[in-house]
Amino acid sequence: MRFFASILILSLSLASHTAGAQEPARPKDPKEQARPPHARPRASTLDELFERLGKAQTEREAEGISSLIERRFARSGSDTADLLLNRAAEAFGKKDYPLAIELIDRVLVLQPNWAEAWYKRATVFYQLDDPVGAMADLHRALKIEPRHFNAWTGLGHILMASDDKARALAAYRKVLAINPQMSDVKTIVNRLGPEIDGQDL
Repeated sequence: MRFFASILILSLSLASHTAGAQEPARPKDPKEQARPPHARPRASTLDELFERLGKAQTEREAEGISSLIERRFARSGSDTADLLLNRAAEAFGKKDYPLAIELIDRVLVLQPNWAEAWYKRATVFYQLDDPVGAMADLHRALKIEPRHFNAWTGLGHILMASDDKARALAAYRKVLAINPQMSDVKTIVNRLGPEIDGQDL
């Protein structure tokens, strides 16, 4: 379970630094607007990033793409919600979990369809030894964004801790379907797969 905790803590830490990052605004100059599409610089869409992630040839390449995806996940479109989630991350870092929960609750009132906020609250519930609450929030995050590979990873770890290995394996395989280069998850699947797949149904 240390692996799960370290992933979640790292994710929260990254969010505190990246949630406020903004991609450069496109120029509004009419001449720029008149340029042919192939001549205009543009940011990749989330769908394009996931496509690139699925085709990444190395773990290093995948890490760079997944970092871009996580930056997108960390932006809600509301400056207020983003600020509150950053403050929740700071509270989490100080192990003030009740404050982190309170702040994320406020975020979810403002942005109930923000998958990342549900995911982050799940990490806090996990630290509070509330796997039921954590799992519920992970399911909410995945309902909103089924490609949230960190949420699938967290769900897999919680299921493993409850000895539900078959469902854990299914969750880990979801991770690899989205992000095939996650070596830690590959290791788990390679170890767990033969054990579960060989069981009589």
